[in-house]
Amino acid sequence: MKRILIIDDDAALRTILNIALSPEGHEVIEADNGITGHQLAKTQLPDLILCDMVMPGQNGRKVVEQLRQDPLTAERQIVLMTGNEAAADFRGSMEFGADDYLKKPFRIDELLRCANARFRRAEMHTKLENKVIDDLRLSLQSTLPHEFFTPLAGIIGHTEMLRESLADTPREQLEGMLDSIERSGRRLHRTLKNYLEVVELHGITRTPAKRLGQTSAQSAREIVEKAAQTAAGRHHRTADLEIKNLDLDLPVAPRDLATVIEELVDNACAFSHAGTPITIEGFPKGGPVGLRVSDQGRGLTREQIISIGAFRQFERRKYEQQGLGLGLALVKLMIESYGGRLEIESQPGAGTRFSLVLRQTSSG
Repeated sequence: MKRILIIDDDAALRTILNIALSPEGHEVIEADNGITGHQLAKTQLPDLILCDMVMPGQNGRKVVEQLRQDPLTAERQIVLMTGNEAAADFRGSMEFGADDYLKKPFRIDELLRCANARFRRAEMHTKLENKVIDDLRLSLQSTLPHEFFTPLAGIIGHTEMLRESLADTPREQLEGMLDSIERSGRRLHRTLKNYLEVVELHGITRTPAKRLGQTSAQSAREIVEKAAQTAAGRHHRTADLEIKNLDLDLPVAPRDLATVIEELVDNACAFSHAGTPITIEGFPKGGPVGLRVSDQGRGLTREQIISIGAFRQFERRKYEQQGLGLGLALVKLMIESYGGRLEIESQPGAGTRFSLVLRQTSSG
């Protein structure tokens, strides 16, 4: 049995839909406006929501947007309904969060086919989500101990050596040990920070956190340069950086801007050869607002791009990579938490371009 919520100000239509769906074994809940519908969706957690597009007070688009922003209802299946030709912008409906639509008047068999299709999609989503969690668990079993204990071993080992032979160790050797301790500490700190960021943003519950923030054009270049140099410095590649066109305000908090740039530059360094350029640039004025990070490295296949997720590394053994594979997943989740998106263009052997689309603007 599935639970279906009908949100429509037309009492007669709600009754007809109830009569059509109940014999199929479904539990039907009704709301005559968007506000009540949203509250019922949060308390009843229906498997499917049928929502009218045109209602007084709060239209269907607003209802869908609120449902998608609410962690309790963000993953519900939503179908919009309307008989108003002027409001039937169904492509736009899909873009702001609806899963499907029904154009009034529709037949009962159309309604049932649509509902069953949504139920199947939800089941497929659940199975895929469970597989991702299983893959995550297996990946963590092999990578998490290594990434935590390796830098810890370096810190403890060098500390013990210093304690035992501090008085007899030449200054140059002491400085080398201290450098190793610092590198291990920073590596462990970054791993833990990224891990906690991913858990906060998404975890394994698929409930995205929402963030607000702004970085002025005056600060953006300084933040981007510092973050890029930090990442490139770990690979001794600061000379490969090319930074340009950063005179723009960015709708993301400075701290998060620094994180995404550091992770993308670190990824570019890991996937490309020293001496090849790593470019960071702002989008041209008059279009979307955001940044691009490009390299001329080994690139990603289409399957690898689709599979980008937390704790996922590609060809780890072949390329002897370190890390949990958190970087790209963290960037994707963080940009999406601001209502933006991460676009990836890549060709194996020819490099990759990551575009952080933070806001759409009209041209002109």
